[in-house]
Amino acid sequence: MNTLLDVLAASVPLAAGWAAHVRWLGRRLHVARRDPLTGLPTRDAFTHRATVLLKDPRAVVVLADVDRFKQINDRFGHAAGDMLLKATADRLAHHVGRKGVAGRLGGDEFAAVLVDEHGAAADLLALLHGILARPVDGQDPDVHTTVSLGWARAADFPGEELSGLLRRADESMYAAKQARAGLRRAGLGRLFATVAGRRSGRHGARTIPPAVGVAA
Repeated sequence: MNTLLDVLAASVPLAAGWAAHVRWLGRRLHVARRDPLTGLPTRDAFTHRATVLLKDPRAVVVLADVDRFKQINDRFGHAAGDMLLKATADRLAHHVGRKGVAGRLGGDEFAAVLVDEHGAAADLLALLHGILARPVDGQDPDVHTTVSLGWARAADFPGEELSGLLRRADESMYAAKQARAGLRRAGLGRLFATVAGRRSGRHGARTIPPAVGVAA
């Protein structure tokens, strides 16, 4: 009996140590899945969550790119640029909410997936576009810029995977940026399709024959 009690007593510190180690590993894994500047999920973590959300046909894929970001860095310094990226990330994540996901793809480019439960994605994204253009709280009011948004509704492209929808949103975002339109929805018109999710004109892009249909 004493032997059994001795074994149990000896195992308590071991179990406690293992539990602490598991918690430590969990924290490390959580940190590894987060962008160190913005706190948003990294590309891999974003992709995992976004893929789950895309099982819902009401899902909407959004790609956001900060306009004139290099000019902000050149004029106000990289610290101001970092604050702008952090504010953009916070506002995007808040707008998407817990039912969606927002992630930083790299540089000044962000992506999000949300479920449009009420069919109001266009209005919600128009509101978001205005929010993202606000000056950064507590900073020089001149440290602000607009953000170009492109979006694609999953139901418009049945069977399209995340990479394809991101490409379509990217094309629409680029068109919005070129036209200074703020945001644009991916329609069924001509797309400058690329491989590996790279827009035509980007480094590493190789175009393939575009899809032609009815312009949105």
